[in-house]
Amino acid sequence: MNQAAPVPVVCALIERDGRVLLAQRPAHKHLPLKWEFPGGKVEPAEDPAAAIVREIREELGCDIVIARLLPPFAHDYGTVVITMIPFVCALAQGSAEPAALEHVAIAWVRPEEFAQYDLAAADLPVVASYQR
Repeated sequence: MNQAAPVPVVCALIERDGRVLLAQRPAHKHLPLKWEFPGGKVEPAEDPAAAIVREIREELGCDIVIARLLPPFAHDYGTVVITMIPFVCALAQGSAEPAALEHVAIAWVRPEEFAQYDLAAADLPVVASYQR
């Protein structure tokens, strides 16, 4: 187990019409071309709820409202341990449509179709928690 303090990371399960938004990571980044729930690192002294709103605005160019928090958990990637903080969200009224500003692609996926996507390892426990 990595001895450094876990890195807090937020992700958003953005729901719309029975589907959830997935985003595909760029080929040149960590976990190339894996699908993920969009989000990112929480800045020092930043509230996780504020972080997910900021990250989604930066990555997808849209605004969200948080519906609920799923249970946070630790994930060890070997080189880094993260504390994943998943939020179930919806697009805010009047928000722009999500766009793949920092991803290769985005897709609206039914929860029963998650297994058809090559998800990042840290997103698998999020799927399990969400589907409970």
